[in-house]
Amino acid sequence: MKYDMLLLRYGEITLKGKNRGRFENAVISHIRSVLKDFPKAKIRKEYGRLYVELNGEEVEPLIASLQKIFGLTSISPVVVSSTELDSILEASSAFIGQMDMEEEVTFKVHARRVWKAFPHSSHEMNHLVGAPLLKKYPLLKVSMKDPELTLNVEIREQGTYIFCQTIPAVGGFPRGSNGKAMLLLSGGIDSPVAGWSSMRRGLEVECVHFYSYPFTSRLAKEKVIELAKVLSGYAGEIKIHLVPFTEVQTSFTGIGQDNLIITLMRRSMLRIAELLAKREGALAIVTGDSLGQVASQTLPSMNVIGRATELPLLRPLIMMDKNEIIRISKEIGTYETSILPYEDCCTLFVPKSPTTNPNLRVVENVEASIEKLPELIQDAFERTETLVLTKDYVIGEEEEAGGVNEDWF
Repeated sequence: MKYDMLLLRYGEITLKGKNRGRFENAVISHIRSVLKDFPKAKIRKEYGRLYVELNGEEVEPLIASLQKIFGLTSISPVVVSSTELDSILEASSAFIGQMDMEEEVTFKVHARRVWKAFPHSSHEMNHLVGAPLLKKYPLLKVSMKDPELTLNVEIREQGTYIFCQTIPAVGGFPRGSNGKAMLLLSGGIDSPVAGWSSMRRGLEVECVHFYSYPFTSRLAKEKVIELAKVLSGYAGEIKIHLVPFTEVQTSFTGIGQDNLIITLMRRSMLRIAELLAKREGALAIVTGDSLGQVASQTLPSMNVIGRATELPLLRPLIMMDKNEIIRISKEIGTYETSILPYEDCCTLFVPKSPTTNPNLRVVENVEASIEKLPELIQDAFERTETLVLTKDYVIGEEEEAGGVNEDWF
């Protein structure tokens, strides 16, 4: 079907009062970045709404891209006619005529007269538009309650908008409108969902991944980069910080505290993430913790692990069960990559019986006994390398350095 434009609707940002303009501008900025791939399309703003004039652009790929923009709740492809009765009736008939109806379809007309100078009321237009459609298309059957098809006719001075679809978009708050956080991104199912959930609430997210070469493979790192690329499809681009964690991780082996290794590892990860956060101007750390899911995600474990940083720890999945997390991961496109069988550093050196109730004083004493631990953490931070990702590209933070360092892979 041929459409003239797309009608975009806001969500929660309409409730923001004096701050509404800032949130709207953030959405518009994101839309403009997406429209670079669709150069004929033009954005137009009206109070409470946005329109994208297609000017010949393909509608389906554009809708697929716009659906991922945080802050938009729905999209309707629209046919535009002039605001004259004959033109509206002709356009409505042509609109229905493009539908492939092979059996009866229940429908109603929902007219809305926004321009009050138009000579026919909304109620009159429902009949004036609907009656000729029923005569011309015998498969249409009127149903005022829960029809299969609602033909919306929105009458405005500058044009009348005709549409029937309301395609859901991702909703939430615009990207970056609520600050920046560091996401601990592993290769599993949970952390990408936590990152997406945080981005949906308006956080700009930078990913932090810990790898332990040669214990983890090149494929494991590529897997995490692919996950970050999927997230970048919702943000335009995303940074991922690759932290060499081998020396820190191996410092916890052979000290006779195997049951605390996971606790010690995660505390060190938070310390490194905090250093990166201070450097990048982030104000929180996001994790994929879900209460009770594994030993490190019991309440006592999370309490002891969280004491390693002064930054707020955001845990979007904390009360979700695994099935709910898996459902979201499939919807956002990370699931198939997350289940690829490549180990990350969190699956290495896992003890047979990790503690679920660590003692903070004992943990701090063990850390104090590892004399070089602060140096190892600082060294890992300083040797961290950063990539900037989009859904299609991987570039180094220093573009002039000649592309991507093969050692990252």
